[in-house]
Amino acid sequence: MSAVHRTSRLLGSCWPTPAQFCFRRGLTRYTRYTSSPLFVWPPKAPMASRAYATKGKGKAKSTSTLVPGSQQPLTSGPAREEYTRAEEKMHAAVEWFRKEAAAVESRGTGRVTPAVLDPVRVTLPDTNASVKLDQVATVGVREGNNLLVTLFEEQNMKHVEQAIYAAKIPSIVPQKLDDRTIKIPIPRVTLETITALYTAMQRKAEDTRMQIRKQHQASIKRGKFEKHSIEVEVFQKLTDRHIAEIDAALLPLKKLASRR
Repeated sequence: MSAVHRTSRLLGSCWPTPAQFCFRRGLTRYTRYTSSPLFVWPPKAPMASRAYATKGKGKAKSTSTLVPGSQQPLTSGPAREEYTRAEEKMHAAVEWFRKEAAAVESRGTGRVTPAVLDPVRVTLPDTNASVKLDQVATVGVREGNNLLVTLFEEQNMKHVEQAIYAAKIPSIVPQKLDDRTIKIPIPRVTLETITALYTAMQRKAEDTRMQIRKQHQASIKRGKFEKHSIEVEVFQKLTDRHIAEIDAALLPLKKLASRR
C-alpha cells in the first residue's frame, strides 16, 4: 500500500486519492480540484507584500500642469529681443506682400484704381532714395479705364517713366502727354492678363518666403541657439505663421485665376 493510500485512510475523505489530482503538461505544480481550495501541493511560497505610494514625500506628481517645451515662453533677455526684431521684420514683409496682392486682385477683377501703381518706386537722383509714386506725383482715374499721373516737378518725368517700366506691371505702358502728365491706358482684363498677374505674384510670394526664411536663419545664428532648444522651436513657429499668412494672401488670386 502506497504512502498516499495510508495517509488517506488516516485522514479520511479530507485527503485526496491519486485519482483526484490533475497533472497539467509543462507545469511542476499540481492542485487538487475539489470544492475546498485548502489543499495545494506542493505548498505555495508566501506572496511578497505589495508596496503602494503613500501621501507626503515621494508621492507621484500629476503631469496635467506641465507645459510642453514648444509652448514654453522665452526666458532669456537676448532671445526675447531677437524674437521681437525677427517678428517686426517678418511682419513688415508680409504687410508689403498683402498690399501688392490687394492691388493685383483689384486689377484682376477689372476695377481701375490708383492702387495698380503701388509697386512703383521712383529713385530720385539728388538723394538716391526710392520713394513711392504718390510722393512725387498724383494718380487719378479718367474715363473709367485710364490712369493719369501728374508730376509735382517736371525734372522728375524721366525718373518716373523709368520707375513705371521697372515695376514690370503686366499690360502697363506709360504714354507721355506733356512735361508733367503721363497717361496709362488699362486694357480689359483677359485670361492671359489674369494668368500673367498671378504668375508675377507667385514669384513675389516666393521671394517674400525666402526673405522670411533668411531672417529666421539669421536670428538662429545670432542667438547661437542649440539645435533642439526651446528657442529654435519658438522661432520656427514664428516663421511658419508668417509663411502661412503669405499663402492666405495669395489664395484669392489663385481662386480668381481658376474662375477665369
